[in-house]
This record gives sequence, C-alpha cells and structure tokens, in this order.
Amino acid sequence: MGTKLNLSGVVSESIVDGPGIRMTIFTQGCPHHCKGCHNPETWPFELRHSGDVDKILNIAVKNPILQGLTFSGGEPFCQAEALAELAEKCHENGLNVMSYTGYTFEELLAGKDEHPEWIRLLKSCDYLVDGKFELEQRSLMLLFRGSKNQRFLDVPKSLAAGKAISVDEDKLYSGTKTRDIKD
Repeated sequence: MGTKLNLSGVVSESIVDGPGIRMTIFTQGCPHHCKGCHNPETWPFELRHSGDVDKILNIAVKNPILQGLTFSGGEPFCQAEALAELAEKCHENGLNVMSYTGYTFEELLAGKDEHPEWIRLLKSCDYLVDGKFELEQRSLMLLFRGSKNQRFLDVPKSLAAGKAISVDEDKLYSGTKTRDIKD
C-alpha cells in the first residue's frame, strides 16, 4: 500500500474546481474555520476516509477526459507531503494540479523553514487559490474563488518572481491540449 491521505471525499469529474475537467480531492482537517465555509464538515482532523495516493492516481490516469486534479478541503497544506507526492505523480502522467488553501502565498513561503513540505507541495502545483474565504467579500462572479480577497495564482510564475502572480484568465484555455492515456 502507498502513502495515505485523510479524505472527506472525492469528486471524479468537476468543472467548477479549476480549469477543464478535474478530479477534486477533498481533504479532511482544517485549522481556519472560515465563517460561511462551503465545507465545514471537513474541519475536524479525525480520520474520515483513508485514501491511497497510488489508487487515486490510477483512477485519474484512466479517465481520458481529465485535465488535472484539484486539492480542496479541509486544508490541503495540512497534508502537504502526501499531496506533493500525488501532484508529482500527476505531472509525470500529463495532469496539471491546482490547490486551494486558506493560507496566502506569502504565508506559505514564510513557513518554509518550519514546514518544508509546504514548499514541496507548492512547487508541485500549477495553480493556487489562496487566502481564507471571507463571507463579507463573497462573490459568485469570481473564477474558481469564493471571495474577493482570494487570488487565483500561476504558481510557477509566482515562485520564479518571488511574489504572487495571478493567472491570466483570458489566456487560461488557449493552447489547451488533450493528454495521451497510458495503459
């Protein structure tokens, strides 16, 4: 058996949790407890459903319409080591990776000494929606975000620049290609 995750659930095909058709992994456990949270049942850190990284990957790879995986929550960065492993394996198989987090990009970078696994996961992400959900700033008009304070970030560009760089939403779907399915 491979690396284990504590999961709240998995959605095998979603079009609302990132660009394209995605598998969404809902982690169990969150320290943020945002007022108005969409998934308050994911807050407790007790084991809910055990998920195996390799089994999740195998299911994703066999689905020819998936463009990527999205890590949601709960707080994915509370399980950063296992999710980084899954993300790295996704990239090896032509899938991109997006993660949600209640932390800001800057907080993740600042925590690199105490939480090196955060940086490993961050480096394994293509996209990041960062920041706590703020009910007072809720908007249904934002792409993949719930509140106006949250940012939709291009992680490779952000890491290269050392600062948060937003995804160019106008160019998000240009150049989208299908992936080769491995047997």
